[in-house]
Amino acid sequence: MNALLPLKLKEIAEATGAKTNKEIPDIDITNICTDSRDVKPGSIFVALCGERFDGHAFVKTAMENGALWAVVQKEGDYGTDNLLFVETTRQAFLDIAGLYRSKFSPKVVAVTGSVGKTTTREMIAAVIKSRYKTLKTENNLNNEVGVPKTILELDESVEAMVLEFGMVNLGEIRELTVPAKPDIAVITCIGTCHIENLGSRENIKKAKFEIVEGLKKGGTLLLNKDNDMLKDVCLPEYNVIYYAVEDTSADITAKEIFEHDGETDFVIVTKEGEYRARIPAIGTHNVLNALAGFGAGVAAGIEPQKCADALASFKNTGMRQKMQICRGVTVVEDCYNANPDSMKAALKTLGAQKLKEGGKRIAVLGDMLELGSVAESSHYEIGKLAAENTDMLFCYGELSRLIAAGAWVNGMKTTAFHYESKEELADALRKTASAGDIIWLKASRGMRFEDIVEMFYEET
Repeated sequence: MNALLPLKLKEIAEATGAKTNKEIPDIDITNICTDSRDVKPGSIFVALCGERFDGHAFVKTAMENGALWAVVQKEGDYGTDNLLFVETTRQAFLDIAGLYRSKFSPKVVAVTGSVGKTTTREMIAAVIKSRYKTLKTENNLNNEVGVPKTILELDESVEAMVLEFGMVNLGEIRELTVPAKPDIAVITCIGTCHIENLGSRENIKKAKFEIVEGLKKGGTLLLNKDNDMLKDVCLPEYNVIYYAVEDTSADITAKEIFEHDGETDFVIVTKEGEYRARIPAIGTHNVLNALAGFGAGVAAGIEPQKCADALASFKNTGMRQKMQICRGVTVVEDCYNANPDSMKAALKTLGAQKLKEGGKRIAVLGDMLELGSVAESSHYEIGKLAAENTDMLFCYGELSRLIAAGAWVNGMKTTAFHYESKEELADALRKTASAGDIIWLKASRGMRFEDIVEMFYEET
């Protein structure tokens, strides 16, 4: 990563609260790196520590490659005394990013939530870049390493930045929002993702609302009013704007929603007016994400109809609702992640699809991970919902046995199946699916359902 605007080494030491064994020279740092292979002239190396790696093992290599100084949290034989000692290099990296962020004044939008934050990030970015040169979080770089790396890509040409904040435990979003200093923040929903770590939805809500700790006073906070834990929030220090599809009392709503050919047309409704929009995705949950994108754009000073028009340029990332046609079968690759809320949205969307005569709605579902004590009940409930929205159900994974069981009890005794291997499932799917069917695959990332997709696509 390149910090095009130089930082003084003394500034970095002050921002991180570092201690040293020698006087800090008056030198410029023009590159912040966490990988010894990325060292360039003017670099400072930050020795990050993770569960599976320790950057301290590469300090000596970084210095040999030309790093001027290194940031460390451990004593060691590094072959140099050009060291800034900090309490944790993780926090130091965030502090350096915060220092660098303070040198610029882009409009910053930050988004978090249990479900839909990546899609919403992409919706927001599509709108924001219709007016501003925009830097955004790429892929899944939404943690304490990815967010500062994104911030450190800022340069004087960037006019706006869209950041996604992920978390596993309390305090992690606070660490991200403080250096980012967003002008606009979005919380998509409070669900059950990571409840295994946080224990309750109330704690998940507490974790997500840490985002306002970096939000500028008077800044805009966009909240999903269709979510039961976001609909009645009172934060007078901020400009709270509600968006919703179901709750028509929200500030931003939608009507005349019409799906066709993998796209959705709808009308955005606000107190100021109505604006026709289109997105290259299906499902009311994606309309909801689009409303957040629209609201963020308006809050950033973009003309409302221009915001609505820009939504058509949205492109989803990775294996999120990617549609393919194979042998006349529509395959929805939604394999990136899953939790009860996103699984319900997928099944309801599948159930709403219009089929040609003889077509079948086929759900291929796997385990939802990190649900702790609610894992069994959540999987069983998904099975019940599958019975209401699908014609056939194929399951793989230990927990997904309960999805199949929930479906069996609710009328799918002969059309819901559980398989011991992905190979068996893919083979059965190939034999069952025919032209005109829709197959929707969804499971937590750890289940690697893309394997099933690839096997299904193979010619037999």
